[in-house]
Formats: sequence, C-alpha cells, structure tokens
Amino acid sequence: MEFPAELRYSREHEWLRLDGDEGVIGITDFAQDSLGDVVYVAVPEVGAVLGADDQCGEIESTKSVSDLYSPVAGTVVAVNEALAAAPELLNSDPYGEGWIVRVRFADPSGVDALLDADAYRAYVEG
Repeated sequence: MEFPAELRYSREHEWLRLDGDEGVIGITDFAQDSLGDVVYVAVPEVGAVLGADDQCGEIESTKSVSDLYSPVAGTVVAVNEALAAAPELLNSDPYGEGWIVRVRFADPSGVDALLDADAYRAYVEG
C-alpha cells in the first residue's frame, strides 16, 4: 500500500495535498482497497463551506456506501468532474487522477492536526 510522504492524512482515511492556501483532498489507497470497486461518488458543490471533519460527500462501492469527510475547514473551489463518468479513478489512481475536491483553507493551521505518512501507516497497520 502507498503512503506518499508529501501528503497529510486523516483518521477517516482522506489525504490532503498542500498547494499554497489550498488543498486537494482524496481518499487513501487503504480506503479504496477497503471499499472495493467504486461505482459512484457524490461530491460537494463548488462554493460549499466545510468544517474540519464535516461530512462532504459519499462513496458507493460494490461492498458498501461510505461517507467522505473534509480533513480541514475551507471553501470548495473545485471538484473532480471526471469522477461522475469514471468513479473507478478512486481505485486506479487514488493519489492522482482520483482526487475528489480542492478547498481554500479557512485556517491553514488546521493542517497541523493531520497525520504525516509515518503516523498514518502506523495507524492503519496498528
């Protein structure tokens, strides 16, 4: 399983890639593997204001339906429109083309509460 060192992670299995005063959010390799084949993704609308740990979407797979949570507080500035036609991108490329939303941080210090790659690896393997 992959745990890219440049990302930050939530205990709900979302990742965050920092990009200035914005962050890109997706689900981890561990999450997509646990879900199985993803068949549908519901994402928040551009402009939605999210709090840290707010439920902000839904992922449906052949095994279950899971909520998506925002690891940080912010405003949605973009969503991955490709997921509507190809939700399986979450399985095939969870850290790349399978990104879900981009948010502008309400408070960049919220990132400090997230796990680094080593801590996340220990969390899922523990």
